[in-house]
Amino acid sequence: MQTSVLYHHLHSLSPKFLRSIPHFCPKPHPQTPTINSPKNQLTELAFCVHNPRTQVLENHFKFSIPKKTDQFSFIPISKIHYESISKHKNGEENDDDDVWMMMKDEARSDVDQEPILSDYYFTSILSHHTMESALSNHLSIKLSSSSLPSGTLHDLFMGVLTEDQEIVKAVKADLRAVKERDPACFSYVHCFLHFKGFLACQAHRVAHKLWLQNRKILALLIQNRVSEVLALDIHPGAKIGRGILLDHATGVVVGETAVIGDNVSILHNVTLGGTGKIGGDRHPKIGDGVLIGAGTCVLGNVTIGEGAKIGAGSVVLKDLPARTTAVGNPAKLIGGKENPVKLDKIPSHTMDHTSHIEFYDYVV
Repeated sequence: MQTSVLYHHLHSLSPKFLRSIPHFCPKPHPQTPTINSPKNQLTELAFCVHNPRTQVLENHFKFSIPKKTDQFSFIPISKIHYESISKHKNGEENDDDDVWMMMKDEARSDVDQEPILSDYYFTSILSHHTMESALSNHLSIKLSSSSLPSGTLHDLFMGVLTEDQEIVKAVKADLRAVKERDPACFSYVHCFLHFKGFLACQAHRVAHKLWLQNRKILALLIQNRVSEVLALDIHPGAKIGRGILLDHATGVVVGETAVIGDNVSILHNVTLGGTGKIGGDRHPKIGDGVLIGAGTCVLGNVTIGEGAKIGAGSVVLKDLPARTTAVGNPAKLIGGKENPVKLDKIPSHTMDHTSHIEFYDYVV
């Protein structure tokens, strides 16, 4: 509705007036797709205004358009719809693009239901053309402080994410993992904006990249801000795969030489730590598809095999074979060491914390 009001208002203005407005460029914005229809040329003019130079135009519209439209920015929304439709028609979308496009559609739907959130959703998602831009903005706002401006962090995050598209693919895999495995997550937007485990994991991906580039001071700074703001501590040296679910995530601690495989689910208050002050390779190695229950400690340079499950509150000090279940303090294999019960499904996907675990015939 607001876009159509703006269009009719612009249509009533003469082209001569439009060209007279300072910084109002007659050529399409470099990122704006070419639209040949005469009806859309005027809209294209509006979209070519560069963000830092829109004050004159905004002042004019502030007095000539009903006030209720002031909270909506018209620059990216039409372009977002155009990009989504054109990619769909041309068959250019892939699974990664689908996540981003669906997230933007969810954001529009949320704004329809709660117009009071329009500014927040616009700033966080709808004004951005790529996942990396939106994520850089959101993380920089979350982790900024009075002495660490969000603009500085935004440039840092954006530089890393645009340089390494593998990180962006991992971000989208994490979004899908949370949406599929966590029954409390009802949309990609919900995860992207509000799930601190997801946000901490993505901040870690940037910090780890900086760590590998020997920019360790910056990497440790990000680790510290994540720990202060989001209440979990992942050393930037730790290696983390794709499709990660950090469910609730409060109190999660991951040591420097820890390795976490793909499609792993970890609940809150989990520690992947060392056993003392010995240096070197001293932290756990978690295989693909592992499920680690809440309050679990896995200590030392031990290996947790693919598809294994560790019950809540367990303390694991030895290697755990693939597709087995361990519970207790110290943790023991269900079925015994000689003939452990083997899991036939990937526990990190099913999120089943209780199957094959023996219960005693009493009530505390």
